[in-house]
Amino acid sequence: MQTTTATQDTPQEGHDAEPAPRPLAEAMKRGLRLRCPACGIGKIFYAYLKVNDYCPHCGAAFHHHRADDAPPYVTIVIVAHVVGTLMVINETFWPDSPVWLQMMIWPVLTIVLSLALLPPIKGALIAYQWAFRMHGFENPATEKRPIETGEPLTP
Repeated sequence: MQTTTATQDTPQEGHDAEPAPRPLAEAMKRGLRLRCPACGIGKIFYAYLKVNDYCPHCGAAFHHHRADDAPPYVTIVIVAHVVGTLMVINETFWPDSPVWLQMMIWPVLTIVLSLALLPPIKGALIAYQWAFRMHGFENPATEKRPIETGEPLTP
């Protein structure tokens, strides 16, 4: 089985060596399980869709992720295909189904699937960004939690 790894095309400024590749498939699996793409143990989220600034286990930084509108769009595409297919199948095999039943099933199924799929899709997108070193994940200085000194962090 071929494994895809994500690497950065050019070395970091001030660094001569190419950064080690990050396994894309493993990172995406970890993200889908709502776990840290780096260690697979710490949680990405501290609430339903609120991303931890740092992994509670390994300290990998997540505060600079850019998972804005993509997770809802991907969720909408998946849910629309699933629910739309089920509606067509229902109409094909049970054309006389009552309207009230359809008005109860399809909206509820759409809401439940959307709410269930949104966090794993967002986790996978954050893992994708981490694996390809996008949006701040490429800077080794921000990869780990800073030492707790009590002083505010400076960018």
